[in-house]
Amino acid sequence: MAGLEIPTWDPETALLIGVILFEAFVLYAGYGGLERLVGPYLMDLVVGGDADAR
Repeated sequence: MAGLEIPTWDPETALLIGVILFEAFVLYAGYGGLERLVGPYLMDLVVGGDADAR
């Protein structure tokens, strides 16, 4: 039957998928940390603080 074959995985393909997932996790965590460090400063700079941002 067409479409019911089990695909074989190339080790390079599996490694590439793993690297992409790892990179996505690192970017997610990195941008979250950057936002925590720089976010309050930018809020003060742009709108004068968190209390004024409505």
